[in-house]
Amino acid sequence: MSGSLVVVATPIGTLDDLSPRAAAALRDADVVACEDTRRTAVLLRHAGSDAPMVPTHEHNEASRAVDLVRRMNEGATVVLVSDAGMPGVSDPGARVVAAAVQADIPVTVIPGAGAVETALVASGLSTGTGYAFAGFAPRKAGELAAFIARIDTWGEPVVVFEGPKRVAALMRALADHDPDRQVAVCRELTKMHEEIIRGTASALAERITDPLRGEVAVVIAPPSEPPPLDEDALAAALMPMIEAGMSPARAADVVATLGAAPRNAAYRAALAAAAIRDSA
Repeated sequence: MSGSLVVVATPIGTLDDLSPRAAAALRDADVVACEDTRRTAVLLRHAGSDAPMVPTHEHNEASRAVDLVRRMNEGATVVLVSDAGMPGVSDPGARVVAAAVQADIPVTVIPGAGAVETALVASGLSTGTGYAFAGFAPRKAGELAAFIARIDTWGEPVVVFEGPKRVAALMRALADHDPDRQVAVCRELTKMHEEIIRGTASALAERITDPLRGEVAVVIAPPSEPPPLDEDALAAALMPMIEAGMSPARAADVVATLGAAPRNAAYRAALAAAAIRDSA
């Protein structure tokens, strides 16, 4: 008889945010796959669970997924947690879930507190019409600058995670690109020392010059006005794809997926590139 995989979102700070359903799942588990056994041991004590733990982190997740699927095929109920938040978002866990799905093992997800939505709402920058989550910001200066330029085209608030020692560099990069951009730095969410620092990118770059403490989520508002788009330059950039035989629609899809331009603008530029090619 096949077992099951239960994915449990864990508190991002305050243990009392663990839901009764999540606590019951931890008590009923045959084994808990966790990112850090020391942190999860505290969570299990809070939930009243004495389930055994197996480390499942970024360095061993691929091999651990095979072992966990074997256990589930033998009837075990495996509960998957990460240190904080939902496994598989920016924490390990996606490979375990994919392996269970591929093996036709039932997967249940128990929701809970998440840093992304908590930061978005606390920032005061939510538009109520959508947002983007971009994981951790790039570390290298050139890649970070390109990332910041790219999110200009998304047209919605963007939430990123950042290491406490790198927040100052992110603020400087944002200020260099758009000093008036509204930003909120959310630190230690739901914990005793929770702090939300709001302001323009330039103001926060001046204020945050030293490493922060704790875990940080940054919410970046969209630009007040979309940057002008040079469609002639975009058409020239699309020309190699068009000359390689790609249709204008497909080329536009590629550009839009990369975040280089909105799809309608990319499609107009691709049609222009195709017309130039055909007239040559």
